[in-house]
Amino acid sequence: MAEQNSIYGGQAVIEGVMFAGKNVHVTAVRKKDGSLEYLEVPKKEIPWVQALKKIPLVRGIVGIIESSAKGAQHLNFSAESFAEQEGETKESNKKEEKPGIFSNISMILGVAVVGVISFLFGKFVFTLVPAVIEQFLFQNAFSNQILHNLIEGVIKIILLVGYIYFISLTPMIRRLFQYHGAEHKVISAYEAGVELTVSNVQKFNTLHYRCGSSFIVFTVIIGVVIYSFLHYDGYVERIVQRLLLLPLVIGVSYEVLRFTNSLREVPVLRFLGYPGLWLQLLTTKEPEDSQVEVSIASFNRMREAEQRILEGRQ
Repeated sequence: MAEQNSIYGGQAVIEGVMFAGKNVHVTAVRKKDGSLEYLEVPKKEIPWVQALKKIPLVRGIVGIIESSAKGAQHLNFSAESFAEQEGETKESNKKEEKPGIFSNISMILGVAVVGVISFLFGKFVFTLVPAVIEQFLFQNAFSNQILHNLIEGVIKIILLVGYIYFISLTPMIRRLFQYHGAEHKVISAYEAGVELTVSNVQKFNTLHYRCGSSFIVFTVIIGVVIYSFLHYDGYVERIVQRLLLLPLVIGVSYEVLRFTNSLREVPVLRFLGYPGLWLQLLTTKEPEDSQVEVSIASFNRMREAEQRILEGRQ
């Protein structure tokens, strides 16, 4: 039976999965020859950072910055591995069809905005652009600022969903989303206490309450609520206000996400996490057995590394 007091998170990378334990991050990447390549990065705890992560509202912002830094390292590892394999393929067989420039750009943009790094860059973009569009289209349509905020939120959701949908049509991003689904399945299987085999893991859903996709949705909803309490005079003040409030929106969204996760076993209140799960219908895809194998291998390697670190401290 699994240790139910251990909570793990993960992240899909290019042709692989990263899992984060309490003491180490581990990524497993599938190579073209079928073998697996691993990256293990022990966590280094900084006292003042750990202190900040105990403060409500602040801990969400610190956690996102920390996750972005860790995630970027593992994304870079998987991207370099993929690039090396592509280079080997081109040298060995130049007649094979090769990915075009558009495909490679789509891969880079998709990983950058939908992946962990999106919490920094993507949130900034999806905060400003909807406000600019709403101001341009509906500035003189009515004077109710709460209604303006609601429309801004709707535009934000439309842009986000549309962006994710269109990049998911590219083969590379679709495979990334399949690995995302494999990551969720492994965590769900572990939390259910079942043996981590491909057949067992494949029985679970690709959706999971504890996911960055859920956080993105909450920032939109919480942003509409917070903006509704404040008045702005003119376009410039509105944009400045959005930027200044962004840390507060992120902090509150993180706390709300934690709260909804704690209520996911309460039948009547499970709906609080549904918006995030709906977005995951786009950001996760059903994985192949081989992708689940990679996810299981990464998870097991992470737990083995955790055990080695703990034994080394005794």
